Amino acid sequence: MLLNCAQPLPLLRHTDVPPRVIENFILTGYRFPNYSLRDCLLSAFRPTNETGNFWTHFLPVFIFFYHFVEVFGWESAPHGDDPFFYPLWNYFIGVFCLLMASSLAHLLNSMSIVVREVCFFVDYGTISAYTVGSSLAYYYYIHPRAGLWQTQEQKDFSVDTTQEFTQSSYAMVDFDVFFNKFYIPSACTVAIICVLSCCNTRQKWRQYRYVIRTLVFLLPFFISSTPIFYRLLTKSPYFNKSSSFASSSTMAVFFYRHCFWLLLSAVFNISKIPERFAPGRFDIWGHSHQWFHCFTFLSILDELHMIKAEVKAILLSPSLLVATSISPPLPGPTIASTYGVMLLLQTTIVSIIVGFSWKANCIYGPERDRLVKDRMKKHTKCH
Repeated sequence: MLLNCAQPLPLLRHTDVPPRVIENFILTGYRFPNYSLRDCLLSAFRPTNETGNFWTHFLPVFIFFYHFVEVFGWESAPHGDDPFFYPLWNYFIGVFCLLMASSLAHLLNSMSIVVREVCFFVDYGTISAYTVGSSLAYYYYIHPRAGLWQTQEQKDFSVDTTQEFTQSSYAMVDFDVFFNKFYIPSACTVAIICVLSCCNTRQKWRQYRYVIRTLVFLLPFFISSTPIFYRLLTKSPYFNKSSSFASSSTMAVFFYRHCFWLLLSAVFNISKIPERFAPGRFDIWGHSHQWFHCFTFLSILDELHMIKAEVKAILLSPSLLVATSISPPLPGPTIASTYGVMLLLQTTIVSIIVGFSWKANCIYGPERDRLVKDRMKKHTKCH
């Protein structure tokens, strides 16, 4: 019987797709296999089990951008290409790549098994790049001495007063070596470990893949958040009655909310609630991965608000703002220390993705080729 080529490809049940494609407790709405690029793009507007996964990370790109550009309109903010904003732009790159890679991975993964593997390898890579982008923002805006140096005003103080300021509990020497020498390298190293581990879960340990992926990304959270933990446990660098203090004091609330959304996203990703209790009922809308996406984005949004609060605090204290004409205890951001770090990390991640993709092609290439031949035979019948 001839196929009706004008109609979209039929959606399949879990019994009609390769076991590799089946998601726990999702019974219907599968697109896989043999979708063309055009079919995949059009499926964004069809009710499939990936439609919600696509939109819950694609639409947030625009929401994030709306809140992000607000910083550059502040009265005290320098121009957008000023070195002061290099870490913030790297953070934006990390978030943008994460959201776009995640949404496109869910949209395009039905082209073949090999493409599916590559899509999610890229997804894991952008998550790790995002964690390093966050670390760069934390380092330059929430570092224990972010934006601080000894000003002429401070030099006019008595020796005892200046000594008290620089040796306060806020600037403990014990942590200087870690923050200044090991913080960013540690964040990059952990990010690479996360990519390797998550990519491996697509070929090994598949029974525990969701638990492993969730737990693996807890490690970069704790490493990246070290400056925040330090700030929460020490006194503010700003005078209590200053506008900088008022802005910086909101950081704790945003961070706790950031942690709350992350915890919820982890719970839904591991537990597979609600589809676990009603297999088949949440195949299209409302399954756990969509909630995971929503809560992940809410955590990112609160993280952005937290970073913006610290950026504003620094901008409201020009006497404490890092100036390129003065050598501060914490060097200001440069192209090499921000974009250079991200470029080196991305190059490493891309090489890892290429390696795993080559291996996936060796494993699943024959099956992909067989499905392509079957598709061509069906297409021939249409003419």
